[in-house]
Amino acid sequence: MIDIFADVEPMVFKSGINVPYSWWAGETAERFFLALRDDKKIMGTGCSICEKVFVPPRKVCPLCFQENMAWVEVSSEGVLESFTIVERQLASLPRKAPVIFGLIRLDGADTSILHYIEDADHTDIKIGMRVAAKFSDERSGSMHDIDCFRPVR
Repeated sequence: MIDIFADVEPMVFKSGINVPYSWWAGETAERFFLALRDDKKIMGTGCSICEKVFVPPRKVCPLCFQENMAWVEVSSEGVLESFTIVERQLASLPRKAPVIFGLIRLDGADTSILHYIEDADHTDIKIGMRVAAKFSDERSGSMHDIDCFRPVR
């Protein structure tokens, strides 16, 4: 086989171009984020055929493809299904290490969300423990409107 790139020296150019962009999340995500921002409510969508509630909400049921899903408010409390602890400070990590990420199934939902777990010693974190959302004081319509989840004491 002939290597056509054998004599080609790779060239790398560092760019200083900043390309700002914006995107539209869609009506389903918009309604979810507005409920977080304005009402401190966590909303999901429920399928009348599968009888499953999805958080974050889905426009179409991913199991049976049912459209026009009903909006359902779920609890801001739930169960920690899994977690990981990041011990090393990384540039992409906006919080100071160690950081605990948890997979949380909220009461009333059949799916889980990934978020920060705080106000807990990492040695006390257990799968199955109850956690509750702590909403941010200043909310902007994003997933960060939930600051973190904390153990229910």
